[in-house]
Amino acid sequence: MEHTAADADAAPVFSPEEASDLLINWDVVRRSAALAPAGPRLSAREVAEEVSALREAASASVSHVHRLTGLAVAEGLGARPEETLVVDRATWAAANARSFRTMLGPAMQAALESRPELAREGSSAQVFGSAITGSELGGVLAFLSANVLGQFDPFDTSAPAGRGHLMLVAPTIAQVRRELNVVPEDFRLWVCLHEQTHRVQFAAAPWLVDHLMEQITVLSRSTLGGAGDLGERLREMIRRTKEAAGTSGEAADAEEGSTTGADAAEARPPRNRLIEAVASEEGREAFSRATATMSLLEGHANHIMDAVDSSIVPSVKTIRRRFERRGRNRGMLDRAIRRLLQLDVKARQYRDGQRFVDHVVAAVGMEQFNRVWESAEHLPSETELHDPDRWIARMELPRA
Repeated sequence: MEHTAADADAAPVFSPEEASDLLINWDVVRRSAALAPAGPRLSAREVAEEVSALREAASASVSHVHRLTGLAVAEGLGARPEETLVVDRATWAAANARSFRTMLGPAMQAALESRPELAREGSSAQVFGSAITGSELGGVLAFLSANVLGQFDPFDTSAPAGRGHLMLVAPTIAQVRRELNVVPEDFRLWVCLHEQTHRVQFAAAPWLVDHLMEQITVLSRSTLGGAGDLGERLREMIRRTKEAAGTSGEAADAEEGSTTGADAAEARPPRNRLIEAVASEEGREAFSRATATMSLLEGHANHIMDAVDSSIVPSVKTIRRRFERRGRNRGMLDRAIRRLLQLDVKARQYRDGQRFVDHVVAAVGMEQFNRVWESAEHLPSETELHDPDRWIARMELPRA
């Protein structure tokens, strides 16, 4: 931590990491996240076999993603088994806590710059009730870890060459596979196709991490700057950041986002009322851009998965049918928790984004669609996401 030279009373200057550590008790986050349920009972031999099989599936999926996306950068990307992290639920939760610390740092820094008295008030437990906030965030991560199959985390600064990490949550994959009673090899490959597509997206658009971080920072600063209880605004900011960044990974109920379901034509959800009341116009615009971007990423991954046929995953039709049915059969309590954590928003991102990608690829072809990865200016706006022809016209793409 550095200090300004103006005088002894000048407010200290904090780095984003220092500010984040002061305003959120990350030890509490990690301890709470570690309470994730362990998952199904597996013997040591079964664990070793599951880990090996998942790494093999991740490696095998690369050539398929390369062919289906048509992106040259996909060739060989993540093909080595050791490039995929196969983790338990607690490890996944801990990794996401690290990413949250990175994502929220700039906003925490801005909060201390605008409110220097916060740094002088003492312990983090006195600032925003951060122990409570940490407990809530850890609890969210613990719940999600039992409902996430895998995730490509582009914000993981510990990844080699800063390229992010692909994580597969072995206990959850094994549990869902057993519940569905599907062919293990086919299900593992099906899951990995989606995750490797996300890896390819960020490789094809190396500017995408900075773009998302910019939107998250603007949104977070805007949320913190509103009126009302600071602790509640910090917790709301965490919820909004999770939604904007898509850091909940690929949820095991992602089938609810399938366009083949009975609710495929469901209208878009209304905007979050607290964001409308608290955030600045700049913050709302950032939220809109982040929402459109994440919808694009999820929709593109789903489009690629839907391009998979029995020549790649022999039992793909059975997997899709049972996966979709599983989402419809959830209990009332489980559905209530998912709505509270806004996993329903995640599902809508799959639907909205896939409709956009399906329409554009059908109209202009995959090669022309891939221009979306060239720059941030080529990303669809939220309006264009729901009116793909407007994006095609703006991009001046020839019809196929």
